[in-house]
Amino acid sequence: MDLAGIPTISLRRDFLSANHGRRAPTPGFVLLVRRRGDDDAAMRAGFTVTKKIGNSVVRNRLKRRLRALVRGVLPELGIAGADHVLIGRADGLTRDFEALAADLRKALARCAS
Repeated sequence: MDLAGIPTISLRRDFLSANHGRRAPTPGFVLLVRRRGDDDAAMRAGFTVTKKIGNSVVRNRLKRRLRALVRGVLPELGIAGADHVLIGRADGLTRDFEALAADLRKALARCAS
């Protein structure tokens, strides 16, 4: 799957390696950013939501919101050559979309420094 030119992460090992990178918790999600260290400057994005959040309908709704968020914010503020993983939280379903976008901008700024 491709999000406005941003490839998605699909392999488990890539999600696990992102867990060793920088972490920025927000009310709606947790952002994990890990620089890959290869010569590829492409950004990648991954999404995960645990079963604690709800059934598959609820989890997929949250993942759709997170994907839309990444499509809007990551191309301009993402970290080149890094993997970005968003772990959905329950507040991500009810939080205002603009607030989520502001959270993602702040989280990216924290992880970039």
